[in-house]
Amino acid sequence: MTLQELKDFTTQVRRDILRQVHKVNSGHPGGSLGCAEFFTALYQEVMEHNPNFDMDGKDEDLFFLSNGHISPVYYSVLARSGYFPVEELNTFRLIDSRLQGHPTTHEGLPGIRIASGSLGQGMSVAIGAAQAKKLNNDQHLVYSLHGDGELQEGQNWEAIMYAAGKKVDNLIATIDYNGKQIDGSTDEVLPLGDLKLKFEAFGWEVLEIEEGNNIEHIIEGLKLAKTKTGKGKPVCILLKTMMGNGVDFMMHTHAWHGKAPSDEQLEVALSQNPETLGDY
Repeated sequence: MTLQELKDFTTQVRRDILRQVHKVNSGHPGGSLGCAEFFTALYQEVMEHNPNFDMDGKDEDLFFLSNGHISPVYYSVLARSGYFPVEELNTFRLIDSRLQGHPTTHEGLPGIRIASGSLGQGMSVAIGAAQAKKLNNDQHLVYSLHGDGELQEGQNWEAIMYAAGKKVDNLIATIDYNGKQIDGSTDEVLPLGDLKLKFEAFGWEVLEIEEGNNIEHIIEGLKLAKTKTGKGKPVCILLKTMMGNGVDFMMHTHAWHGKAPSDEQLEVALSQNPETLGDY
C-alpha cells in the first residue's frame, strides 16, 4: 500500500471500531482507536501472514493479542485483511457470534489463535509459540501486543525473565504505552516506573516509538525491531499511543476505555473519520 492507502485503511478501521461498539452499546473503543495505526502497519506492511488461516501457523509470522478487550480493532483489521467477511463485523458481541467481546477460539474465527479475555497471559503464549518455531526450524517471527496496565499482572514478569534467560530472540513484544487503564492513569492505579530500564534489566532489547499513532514511525520501528531479532535477546517496543486517537472527545482521558458512544456521539466521531473503503 502507499502511505495514503495505509492512512485511508486506518481511518476505515476507526469507523469499524466505533460502529461495532455503538451497535451493541458495549465494548472498548479507547484502546482500540489508539492501536489502529499499529494493527494496520503490522498486517498491511510488516508481518508475513496468510489469510488462508491455519492454526499451526507454520512458515508465517504469528501475532498474539494479549490485551484482548481491544478486539474491535483486531476484528476490523483481520476482516479487511481477508481473514473473514467484513459483513461479519455486524455480529460483534452478539449471542453465538464468532466475534465475542474478548477473542475466543471455540468458534474457530480465522486469525485468532488464543483466547485473551484474562489479562497477563499473552506474553507466556507468545514466548511458547516463538520457542516452537525455533524447534521447528521456522525462521519466521512472533509478534505480540500488551497493554501497559496489563504489566501490573505478575505473570508477565516471570515470562519476561524466562524469555531473556532462554534467548527467545524471535519475539517482538509491543507495549501499548498510553498511560491509561480502566480506572484512571497507570500512575494513579499502580505506577509502572521506567519500563525501558525494567525490560533492559531483564535482558531485553528495547526500542521506543515516541509517535505511536504515526503510521510511518510505526513501520520504521517495526522494521528496525526485525533487524534486532536473532541476536540472543527478545525485543520489546514501547509504543507511545493516545487512547481514543482520531476522535477528539475520546482523547486525553481514560473515560472511553470501555464505554460506547451514543447516537449523537457516533455521528460526530464518524464525521471526524470519513468513509474510505466502504462500511459494512
